[in-house]
Amino acid sequence: MNQKELNQSLNAYWKEHKIFEKSLDQRSEKFQSVTYDGPPFASGTPHFGHGLTSSMKDAILRYKTMKGYKVNRDRGRDCHGLPAEKAVEKELGIDGKKDIEQKIGIEKFVEECRKYVNNTSDERRTFVDRIGRRADMDHAYYTMNLDYMESVIRVIQNMYNQNLVYK
Repeated sequence: MNQKELNQSLNAYWKEHKIFEKSLDQRSEKFQSVTYDGPPFASGTPHFGHGLTSSMKDAILRYKTMKGYKVNRDRGRDCHGLPAEKAVEKELGIDGKKDIEQKIGIEKFVEECRKYVNNTSDERRTFVDRIGRRADMDHAYYTMNLDYMESVIRVIQNMYNQNLVYK
C-alpha cells in the first residue's frame, strides 16, 4: 500500500468509527474550550502554506485534547472581501462596481458570491481530510451569515459601551 492509499484508508477508518467525535465525547465538560479555526479565504485552492499553518494549529489543539480538554474545533470561512469578489467577477466576465450595478445588479452579484463560496467548500473539506486534520466541517461558520455579522457588531458595540473604542 502506498502512502496515498494508506492516508485514504486511515481517513476512512477515522470517519467510519467517528474517532474525532469520540475524542471530544470522552473529555470532561469541566475543561471545555472552543477554537474558532480560520477563517481561510474562500477564494483559490488550498496550498502548502495553508497546510503548514493548519498543521501547527492542529498540533496545539490535539495536545490540549490529550491533556483532557474538550476542544471543539469549529472551522470558519472568510467570505468577504476582494479575493472572492474578483473571482466571481472573472467568472461572470465583468469588472468592478460599475459593471456589477449596470450589468447584473448587486443582488445577483451577492448571490453569485454565495454560490462561489459554497462551491469551494468541498475543496477545503478534502484538503483538511488529506492532511489528517480533525475539525468540525459540518458546522462551519461563514462570515457572510447574518448571525456571524451580527455577533461581530455586538462585540464592537460592547467594546464601545465600555469606552474601549473611540472616534
